[in-house]
Amino acid sequence: MSVNDNFQQAKQQYEKWGVSVENAIEKLKNVSISIHCWQGDDIAGFEVNQQELSGGIDVTGNYPGKAVNPEQLRSDLEKALSLIPGTHKINLHAIYAETDGEFVDRNELEPKHFTNWVNWAKENNLGLDFNPTLFSHPKAADGLTLAHPDEEVRDFWIQHCIKSRRIGEYFGKELGQSCLTNIWIPDGYKDIPSDRLTPRKRLKESLDEIFAADVDETYNIDAVESKLFGIGSEAYVVGSHEFYMGYALKNNKLCLLDTGHYHPTEVVSNKISAMLLFSDKLALHVSRPVRWDSDHVVIFDDELREIGLEIVRNNAIDKVMIGLDFFDASINRVAAWTIGTRNMIKSLLYALLLPHDYLKQLQEEGNFTDRLALMEEFKTYPFGAVWDYYCEKMGVPVKEQWLDEIKKYEKAVLSHRE
Repeated sequence: MSVNDNFQQAKQQYEKWGVSVENAIEKLKNVSISIHCWQGDDIAGFEVNQQELSGGIDVTGNYPGKAVNPEQLRSDLEKALSLIPGTHKINLHAIYAETDGEFVDRNELEPKHFTNWVNWAKENNLGLDFNPTLFSHPKAADGLTLAHPDEEVRDFWIQHCIKSRRIGEYFGKELGQSCLTNIWIPDGYKDIPSDRLTPRKRLKESLDEIFAADVDETYNIDAVESKLFGIGSEAYVVGSHEFYMGYALKNNKLCLLDTGHYHPTEVVSNKISAMLLFSDKLALHVSRPVRWDSDHVVIFDDELREIGLEIVRNNAIDKVMIGLDFFDASINRVAAWTIGTRNMIKSLLYALLLPHDYLKQLQEEGNFTDRLALMEEFKTYPFGAVWDYYCEKMGVPVKEQWLDEIKKYEKAVLSHRE
């Protein structure tokens, strides 16, 4: 049977429950995923004085074909985007600036150092998001940045974050869509601290100074991101979830939830509805923690489906800014982007094909038997046939055909890189 034949059969099954498959597809077309650039080069960046990766971050594997310059990275992103349905954004870190061989420290970065990225984004109909890079730098060598006891070090990072917000504003103006500029810091201690409060006071004061700088919120949206622990900060992280949730709510900033930044028994899907009660918008970094914040490639697992369900069933597609954050150097990096992003989109389609109003009604009536039975039965409904139809309609490969394109690209391009 053809893709369309399978789709028509699936459509009939969903419509029996009042689910409009066409409406689901139309909604999905408008979803923009922020795809992180750093999967393509193992978070190396393009700084002239490139530093060894630090800040509790590690990338394992040595699969051949890593991008080593901006042109290669953009080429790899273009290949991945050609295999992913929809129109999306690219998420940059400050270390991806292009300075024409001149050393420019991070507190001196300007919009002009990202002109090539903006021109490329315009050519490819893409938005851009941004992140200041507060790791892999001599002034972050002791694991402290915005909460550092040394005022000079703190000021360096404050200025870097202010410059980053202005770069985000530049992206938004040039591309006609808001840039999410997200601040994450590695600050913390390896062992039990004697004072938890003072570093958090310093972090709060640093953030206050950063956000006091005049940046047009029409073009730049500010977010702050927490973490439970990191390598070298196992006992205490200054920017905890409670700290940033409180700061974001009090100061009208977005709280960004990273799926790997919580205790292994916590899930971000369970936090989305609670956060949306108090915030107009919410930001996500979707990753896959395996026992810890290991940033594995996103797969179509239970938690990813629950994230999709929470976004859709709460009518929050326009309220949740979805970004990805994983890095795996043990497999083809372009394939990693493709697998992870397609899975994120799949989770939203899966959620769009459920009769949420009816399932909510069953819960309100206390009919938990029917609720459980139907939620389980829908797991084997033919959503894959709708996904194949959507991919074909959007002009990207159906099923595993995209893997053939990756193999061709690896043979023609990646295998020739040193």
